[in-house]
Amino acid sequence: MDAELFPRARTEIAPGAVHVPDWLDGERQRALLTACREWGRQPAGLRTVRTPGGGTMTARQVCLGWHWYPYAYARTVVDGDRAPVKPFPSWLGELARRAVADALGPEAVPEAAYDIALINFYDAGARMGMHRDGDEKSAAPVVSLSLGDTCVFRFGNTETRTRPWTDVELRSGDLFVFGGPARLAHHGVPRVHPGTAPPELALSGRLNITLRVSGF
Repeated sequence: MDAELFPRARTEIAPGAVHVPDWLDGERQRALLTACREWGRQPAGLRTVRTPGGGTMTARQVCLGWHWYPYAYARTVVDGDRAPVKPFPSWLGELARRAVADALGPEAVPEAAYDIALINFYDAGARMGMHRDGDEKSAAPVVSLSLGDTCVFRFGNTETRTRPWTDVELRSGDLFVFGGPARLAHHGVPRVHPGTAPPELALSGRLNITLRVSGF
């Protein structure tokens, strides 16, 4: 990344939505990856999410703090092994607050504590359809951190899953925050580029750590 002729710049994708490249340095990426691997262990570990219509999400998921399932939250893995959801660590909440301050400014940091993490693992063939993060009661900004393979992140509008949208390349260590007028924008991942993760991570695939305030 450092060898690029023109380093990637922080970009406002839409009002309230900001992409900050290389927000996590190599050491922090490795530490977060180690934590994700531990969180992904059973019980209440990495699982395949099944939709009410009988389909399955291609990205696998593990939750912290509150367990998300389509389209609600619970304190146990109600659509899996029914184990209690793993706790949300306070240091992850502080990381989320720093991310919001850096991306949107200190005035955008919510008073309420971050208490939900949805961690999605994408292998080479995984995708995520256009959707909104609308199952929380809080309107606090959503914080998204990327580890591993580069992906195309499609950030759309609040009204429809269709255009207009903007495609953003998210690499390992990148931060994306969306709040305010962009909080309920549709977004998804149409493509992951296999083999693009930093070699030092020894990760095949992509991890996305999404941090939210429940408002519950």
